[in-house]
Amino acid sequence: MRILVTNDDGIHAPGLAVAEAIARRFSDDVWVVAPADEQSGAGHSLTLTRPLRLRRHDDRRFSVSGTPTDSVMMGLLEVLGSPPDLILSGVNRGANLGEDVTYSGTVSAAMEGALAGVRSIAMSQVYAREGEGDAVRFTCAEAWGERAIRPLLDMPFAPGMLVNVNFPALPADRVKGIRVVGQGMRDYGRASLVKHKDPRGFPYYWLSFHGVVETGGHDTDLEAVADGYVAVTPLHLDLTYRDALTSLAARY
Repeated sequence: MRILVTNDDGIHAPGLAVAEAIARRFSDDVWVVAPADEQSGAGHSLTLTRPLRLRRHDDRRFSVSGTPTDSVMMGLLEVLGSPPDLILSGVNRGANLGEDVTYSGTVSAAMEGALAGVRSIAMSQVYAREGEGDAVRFTCAEAWGERAIRPLLDMPFAPGMLVNVNFPALPADRVKGIRVVGQGMRDYGRASLVKHKDPRGFPYYWLSFHGVVETGGHDTDLEAVADGYVAVTPLHLDLTYRDALTSLAARY
């Protein structure tokens, strides 16, 4: 089995090493192609206004001066020569739950793999608390990664399907198990801007989110990780809202 490992936190991110270690539990034919720098929040973006640079770190380890999507495309079109059997993206430093998947470079790398017809899985490690930065612990992902991925290896993936895995912010021995759940949705309506001035007097801004309201019930990825489970969520690239097709067509 040939596996391509990528991420959005960059080639030197601790979570990438975790993903590579998980991949090596399934195969010795593991390749790493990841962004040279952190690309969190890059979504499914491509670099179209400047050239991409590919740097070789060793025989099967490369970095790309672009986004996670660029990295997957470079891996498929330039580095590997032939398609891999599996793409693992992550392990992201922080959750990719609910509507996070629309912003996430980690999930978008898996989306690009799915577009190419490759079995693709995104993995993220939930923070124990906000502001941990590089102190995020990946022990849960390290212990549960193989268990979460292995059942997916011989499962049929429909065209355009990918899987999003989130590991809870718990010690490995406190995780209750694995739950297959849908994508949740949070209310980020009360966003705000934190405004400061730089030393030259020019303003700069940070986005801030507060008062987040999560999906009710216990059947989404949000509640699964909050309840102490690894959340496994099948996603699909087809974003069509089919319930509206008939009513919308009637307006034309």
